[in-house]
Amino acid sequence: MMRAPRSREIYRSANGDMWHLIVDTGHVFVEHMPNAPSGGRSSRIPVGTFLARGDTPEQAALLRLIGTLCTDETPSAAPTRIG
Repeated sequence: MMRAPRSREIYRSANGDMWHLIVDTGHVFVEHMPNAPSGGRSSRIPVGTFLARGDTPEQAALLRLIGTLCTDETPSAAPTRIG
C-alpha cells in the first residue's frame, strides 16, 4: 500500500505564490505553486537546490521550520551521542 505524500506549507507570498515541504516515497522536496497569473504550474525542487538559490523569505521560512526540530523538550527526546 502506497502512502500519500505528506505536505506542509512553509511560505505564502503576498502575490499568492506558495511553497510546501513535501515528503513523498522517502524523498523530500520543496514544491513551488505559483499564482494563477504566473501560470499556476507547480514544480518540485530538491531541498538542497532550493536552499542554494540565494536568500529569500521562503528559504528563511524553511530554515525556521527546520530549526524547530531542535527544540523538542519532551522527556523521550534523549540526545544522540557520537563516538
